[in-house]
Amino acid sequence: MSWEHLKWFAAAAAMCWVTGAVLALRDAKQWRAAAVSACGSLIFFAFIVGMWISLERPPLRTMGETRLWYSFFLSVAGVAVYVRWRYKWILSFSTMMSVVFICINLFKPEIHSKSLMPALQSPWFVPHVIVYMFAYAMMGAVTLFAIYLWWRSSRKAPTAEEMGVCDNLVRIGWAFLTLGMVMGALWAKEAWGDYWTWDPKETWAAATWLGYLLYLHLRPQTKDYNVTFALLIFSFLMLQMCWYGINYLPSAQGVSVHTY
Repeated sequence: MSWEHLKWFAAAAAMCWVTGAVLALRDAKQWRAAAVSACGSLIFFAFIVGMWISLERPPLRTMGETRLWYSFFLSVAGVAVYVRWRYKWILSFSTMMSVVFICINLFKPEIHSKSLMPALQSPWFVPHVIVYMFAYAMMGAVTLFAIYLWWRSSRKAPTAEEMGVCDNLVRIGWAFLTLGMVMGALWAKEAWGDYWTWDPKETWAAATWLGYLLYLHLRPQTKDYNVTFALLIFSFLMLQMCWYGINYLPSAQGVSVHTY
């Protein structure tokens, strides 16, 4: 398996995701939309597994490789939310975002090698990154929905059910952010001798975690959805800094242990 095969797996997966999204919007039987979308996720996961075997290491080292997982978990999160809460729109959102990140990888391929630096040769590497990618996927979905509700609010105020969607997605995403931070701390202790060093990435991770925690505490106390939507979007911007933005910060150049 090589990076050149991505376009074929991506095309097949995208066809399944789009079909599932259309079935959900047309009020088809729920299991059909979920099954077709899940098939797309399995097809895309097959490519990830193939890359894993080909590289002889987890495909989690470069930004391009983490985007593969982000696309995959967005699709999985979409199916899970659709099955659990029957939000018909979620498959359309998850499909759109998954395809966007796939396209970024297709138009901007990155160099991949089999080698891993010593710090990444840890049993915590794979679960830490996978858990974080799932959390990022959930937060990406809720941010898109919040932006849509905010844009629509001039014509129609968000309903209690719609705000409940935001709350549920943030709770799930925040739980996985917490688990990812704990795993990261254990990994840091093993690799660098300390659980937390206020490295630039760790600082932004803490700020992101606190931003979503503030949302969870503030949301039940205020009826002003403008404040909560703004906080969601701001927290997601901090998440982007935590994910890849720190690579461009002067303070992180040659200092951060999280820039590879």
